[in-house]
Amino acid sequence: MLNYKHDRQARQGKLAELIKSNPMATDSEIASSLNVSVSTVRLDRALMGVPELRERIKTMAENAINKLQSLNPGEVIGELLELEPNKWALSVLKTAREMAVKFTDIISDNYIYSQASSIALAVIQTANVIIDSMRGEYKGHAKVGDILVARAKVGVNHEGKKIVSVRTKVGDKEIFVGRFIVEIPKS
Repeated sequence: MLNYKHDRQARQGKLAELIKSNPMATDSEIASSLNVSVSTVRLDRALMGVPELRERIKTMAENAINKLQSLNPGEVIGELLELEPNKWALSVLKTAREMAVKFTDIISDNYIYSQASSIALAVIQTANVIIDSMRGEYKGHAKVGDILVARAKVGVNHEGKKIVSVRTKVGDKEIFVGRFIVEIPKS
């Protein structure tokens, strides 16, 4: 691990990379990655003009919702944080007790699927889009309190349909991979 304690420029560059790759990273997670104190991270963020986590998420969500065309904001499961129409999207879902399978701390798979399918639709820039089919695999479980991070990427366009790949992670662990074929119905 590199020592960033005494090299502010290198540390701030790495801090920017960490936030870009994981906008949900907390100051303490960043501090741990950089092997510095939380107060050092906060000072660096302030000097760089990078807002705290809550403000970053709020700004990202507002920007993403403004680009949303295929769904109403309330139809997106989770919080849409980034959206580059017809290219990629990012959403997060904070899990809660009521999402768990009865008598367990394991989140029901329908919440994981719902987040993935809604982001697969949200990433398509059109007023009307539906899911034609999906092939997916659950690779792990989420527990109460976990934050699900789903990333959608638009792939090939074939016969008026688009393929959208969605990967959902909890931290660094991938728990769901889905391949959605979406269709823009003719009016």
